[in-house]
Amino acid sequence: MRKVGAAVGSLIFLIVAPGFVGGVVPWWLTRWRLRGPLAPWLPFRALGALLIICGTAVLLHAFVRFVTEGIGTPAPVAPPKHLVIGGLYRHVRNPMYLAVLAIIVGQAFAFGQLKLLFYAGAVFALFAAFVHGYEEPALRRRFGPEYDLYCRDVPAWWPRLRLRRPRGPSRT
Repeated sequence: MRKVGAAVGSLIFLIVAPGFVGGVVPWWLTRWRLRGPLAPWLPFRALGALLIICGTAVLLHAFVRFVTEGIGTPAPVAPPKHLVIGGLYRHVRNPMYLAVLAIIVGQAFAFGQLKLLFYAGAVFALFAAFVHGYEEPALRRRFGPEYDLYCRDVPAWWPRLRLRRPRGPSRT
């Protein structure tokens, strides 16, 4: 039953937070109209579509990890019971944030809307400030040495490509 609650809470949070930042705001800014110097270039549009698809897949994967491995949600009001270190979290500590950024940048390319690149930069700055100022200290308080080991093994923003299991409890 705990996983069902985590799944429902995660779905609500997915719609409210990443859905708003990566979907609603870009739509408000652009109405998803083709514009700008990149709009007619099919390679940019294809790259944008690929970023949107990959970003969405990564985002959904990360949310599923929170439910199945963490037994909780990514929302600060219903945090996971266990530190999520499996799946894509073996390569980078913040795949959700990177996925939302990929979706925004993908929309910039797909629709030729350069203003979305500026928006992505602002969103990244906000994400980085939130992670540094709130999320990392909260995770350090909640999970202690397990989180410290994880931080030593896995980069925060630039994915590590080689597979190496982070130290700490084994949960894949």
